[in-house]
Amino acid sequence: MTNPSDRVLPANSMAESREGDFGCTVMELRKLMELRSRDALTQINVHYGGVQNLCSRLKTSPVEGLSGNPADLEKRRQVFGHNVIPPKKPKTFLELVWEALQDVTLIILEIAAIISLVLSFYRPAGEENELCGQVASTPEDESEAQAGWIEGAAILFSVIIVVLVTAFNDWSKEKQFRGLQNRIEQEQKFSIIRNGQLIQLPVAEIVVGDIAQVKYGDLLPADGILIQGNDLKIDESSLTGESDHVKKSLDKDPMLLSGTHVMEGSGRIVVTAVGVNSQTGIILTLLGVNEDDEGEKKKKGKKQGVPENRNKAKTQDGVALEIQPLNSQEGIDNEEKDKKAVKVPKKEKSVLQGKLTRLAVQIGKAGLLMSALTVFILILYFVIDNFVINRRPWLPECTPIYIQYFVKFFIIGVTVLVVAVPEGLPLAVTISLAYSVKKMMKDNNLVRHLDACETMGNATAICSDKTGTLTMNRMTVVQAYIGGIHYRQIPSPDVFLPKVLDLIVNGISINSAYTSKILPPEKEGGLPRQVGNKTECALLGFVTDLKQDYQAVRNEVPEEKLYKVYTFNSVRKSMSTVIRNPSGGFRMYSKGASEIILRKCNRILDRKGEAVPFRNKDRDDMIRTVIEPMACDGLRTICIAYRDFNDAEPSWDNENEILTELTCIAVVGIEDPVRPEVPDAIAKCKQAGITVRMVTGDNINTARAIATKCGILTPGDDFLCLEGKEFNRLIRNEKGEVEQEKLDKIWPKLRVLARSSPTDKHTLVKGIIDSTVGEQRQVVAVTGDGTNDGPALKKADVGFAMGIAGTDVAKEASDIILTDDNFTSIVKAVMWGRNVYDSISKFLQFQLTVNVVAVIVAFTGACITQDSPLKAVQMLWVNLIMDTFASLALATEPPTESLLKRRPYGRNKPLISRTMMKNILGHAFYQLLVIFILVFAGEKFFDIDSGRKAPLHSPPTQHYTIVFNTFVLMQLFNEINSRKIHGEKNVFSGIYRNIIFCSVVLGTFICQIFIVEFGGKPFSCTSLSLSQWLWCLFIGIGELLWGQFISAIPTRSLKFLKEAGHGTTKEEITKDAEGLDEIDHAEMELRRGQILWFRGLNRIQTQIDVINTFQTGASFKGVLRRQNMGQHLDVKLVPSSSYVAVAPVKSSPTTSVPAVSSPPMGNQSGQSVP
Repeated sequence: MTNPSDRVLPANSMAESREGDFGCTVMELRKLMELRSRDALTQINVHYGGVQNLCSRLKTSPVEGLSGNPADLEKRRQVFGHNVIPPKKPKTFLELVWEALQDVTLIILEIAAIISLVLSFYRPAGEENELCGQVASTPEDESEAQAGWIEGAAILFSVIIVVLVTAFNDWSKEKQFRGLQNRIEQEQKFSIIRNGQLIQLPVAEIVVGDIAQVKYGDLLPADGILIQGNDLKIDESSLTGESDHVKKSLDKDPMLLSGTHVMEGSGRIVVTAVGVNSQTGIILTLLGVNEDDEGEKKKKGKKQGVPENRNKAKTQDGVALEIQPLNSQEGIDNEEKDKKAVKVPKKEKSVLQGKLTRLAVQIGKAGLLMSALTVFILILYFVIDNFVINRRPWLPECTPIYIQYFVKFFIIGVTVLVVAVPEGLPLAVTISLAYSVKKMMKDNNLVRHLDACETMGNATAICSDKTGTLTMNRMTVVQAYIGGIHYRQIPSPDVFLPKVLDLIVNGISINSAYTSKILPPEKEGGLPRQVGNKTECALLGFVTDLKQDYQAVRNEVPEEKLYKVYTFNSVRKSMSTVIRNPSGGFRMYSKGASEIILRKCNRILDRKGEAVPFRNKDRDDMIRTVIEPMACDGLRTICIAYRDFNDAEPSWDNENEILTELTCIAVVGIEDPVRPEVPDAIAKCKQAGITVRMVTGDNINTARAIATKCGILTPGDDFLCLEGKEFNRLIRNEKGEVEQEKLDKIWPKLRVLARSSPTDKHTLVKGIIDSTVGEQRQVVAVTGDGTNDGPALKKADVGFAMGIAGTDVAKEASDIILTDDNFTSIVKAVMWGRNVYDSISKFLQFQLTVNVVAVIVAFTGACITQDSPLKAVQMLWVNLIMDTFASLALATEPPTESLLKRRPYGRNKPLISRTMMKNILGHAFYQLLVIFILVFAGEKFFDIDSGRKAPLHSPPTQHYTIVFNTFVLMQLFNEINSRKIHGEKNVFSGIYRNIIFCSVVLGTFICQIFIVEFGGKPFSCTSLSLSQWLWCLFIGIGELLWGQFISAIPTRSLKFLKEAGHGTTKEEITKDAEGLDEIDHAEMELRRGQILWFRGLNRIQTQIDVINTFQTGASFKGVLRRQNMGQHLDVKLVPSSSYVAVAPVKSSPTTSVPAVSSPPMGNQSGQSVP
């Protein structure tokens, strides 16, 4: 693509540079879209002859749109590009293998294995020397001694297997994640006019020249120029950082840019740039989105009740590019001073990740200690035995043999560490979450952030919308009040005078979005289809019920003829449309919430269709006799009114004066029936210890009636139903600030918040999350569909957006999208969330039993017999079973209804409960008892040779093969025990529903048979007889019986048992995490020892920066921000609008270097540079 010249071509010469017969090139359109307001208007009018002319150049009709001819669409894609931004390249399998190889324990094992290999090929001269101690005791074992290399090779081979399995898991996780991204992108559709028909088109299929219909709540998918607009306001903060809404109109600023949000109004645009040529696309290309590696990391570390930074530029994955202050590590010394100046929002990892990371670090430390102790004791024993007790001299020719012994001890130690470190934990979490996310799609939950799935399991409160979530969002007018008569059913049109009927029909048909329509049913005998805003559809249905045709009215008054439109928004709670009367003057039709519109009426139509005065007393009577009875039936009341302006044209911008002195035409009652499955779902929530609150914009009586039908309110309950105004009065002080103490008195009893604004919703959610009432912090889920619900959705622990009724802005702010807008899907999300938690606990119960047993066996065996009964390769196999296969088997258990029969775990509940600890220690006791009996008395019982104290390179023995085989079989049967963690007796219930579990257990058993019978030297195994196999199996099955015995012991009586895997307390987080962007509990543990090292490194880098800066005149546009992310340093370029200079440094080396926004300055004085 060539760079365009700065000179813009005049209209006539443009014909020569046509690209594919279109009247303008990609570059010219790109150039045009970079202009704003007046400049853009001038360019469009001078060079293109206006927007209509531009449409004809792009061969499109402003009214009919493109024809939709495939050849034409393809041509447009070739000339102007596709509406997609190429995603970042995924990591290749080899890159993932390389990452898996970075594991420290695996590296240690590799080194040990290579040393072992090298030494096994080295035949030292002193090998035959008696003084060097035992090497291989029998002459027939010469060939075995030659095979010393096998152990080293087998360890390497095992490491390769572990690495490949890990890499494959990462690869499939990445693939699933991308699949999820694609699914989310495919879900996004946009209203496009093609061939005169309004259709919903996937965003990727939009081409230049398309006519798009934009409305409140849309996220614009491409750049365009306005053809027609009503009261259009756009939030361009994602591109400009300015939070003020920008008004768009044909005569001031017609440029609409991709990635911006429509906050108010509606309109039609002609698409002029798509994909990488759109403004967002250009920015993303400049940012090098394809190489940007930060995206994935930030995506996963989503907030947990953290204040959001408003000035965010969204990239294509919805990843935030935050502009943050300079923050270097040594500033920690200076933290007290800086804390007040800069408060960077801290992100906390998800609850489960936090608990797991802490637990893994603790287990890892214990494992490291045990392995170091093992090596130390083995070497000490060897040295004392050889050089002190047997008084052998250290001969130079014996050194290689001694080194071989030491390497063998080292390998045993490392293997203990490998078994002790639960590297299967992250894998189990990943598998469990990925599996859940996949299955949740079938339950109509599209998960956008993985950790939301697990957070949902802890949810204690759900703040739900009413319309569409609890109700069916199928609205119909069932009552009306017209001309002083309250009609309980829709009346026949004959009862109204023609002029009244005309006012009703015009007031509804003209004063509603032209995108709202009623279409014929898809199936014969079905209900008519409602397209667009459901309340408007109900009113249009009312017009149809009165045997009138709204479309005829709209054809007479097309959208272009609407003089002024005040669109509906959450502040106005009404919509008004002004049209010019043929006889002169203007007429305005208004509709909205009945209390609000009636307050602005000073006249009302009587039975004869005459406007009569409407006083405050009349209004109060009407509210008491008409509106409240309708609301108590659960109906939403809407008032329709009008006003004529016959004098001079008023100032339309003075809204308060325009929307007064209205004449009321009618009040209608709209019914939105409760979804039949909702009462049952809410009952399940109550049983599961979750409080459901309804937050709605509706009248309080309507809200109360619906809440009672749903079961949120039950007769005789002492619960609060408040209106937004009353709620604010109770929680705010004289200055109008929200006081947490006041809010804490309200929210525990609040069940219904009516006539609420999105701000009220945000205040309530924030108040519940920040509250310290009760033992634990509340975990809040929120549903939202409107643009203004964004802040509440972001603030909540889990935000649910509506897939059908939700705006793009709400979806962007959410964690989970409900594809069917149904409350019951939220209950399913709770079930899946709790299931993730339980799956991890099951895996932990299994893994820790194996860890405890394997580590103790290796340790005591090494101390007593100078050799681990379980060899390095065998341990790696056990590690593979318990890490990879067990996480696969136990993390894919499907959820059951019983999960909803207990209360939420809460944020601080430990991962390992006392019942689980009882199971872990009980099973470990049984396994250790069996293993030690077999190791020290097994040879007598089976009448075989002892395998204890075998010399170096000796062949595998049946004795130790039986020990290994029994150990693995006990783990297999304990895996079945681990399916239950709450002390249930029946461990087999529902086992057939989990095919993966059955196949893993069976597959492992078959592999074990092959290893024992044919594994030979690499696995240190020799084949066993049938009776020996049966004994091993019998001992393994004993695990199941022992499990029954343990579950019969009441946990309450075992007072000495402790819990483990607690969450991090708030105090610890704030104490440890100052200055960290994302709180990672493992990194916090590691960090304490690293701070000095980082300070040193940072100080040197800062000094170099300072010196370089002074040398170059101290002015540069980007400030390098250093950020400590655990063990590596990230350098980020933070763009800055003004020049940034580094202030003089005159203090000690521990002072951080602040960035000062000022004009460029040179090295003005002899500053001392540290």
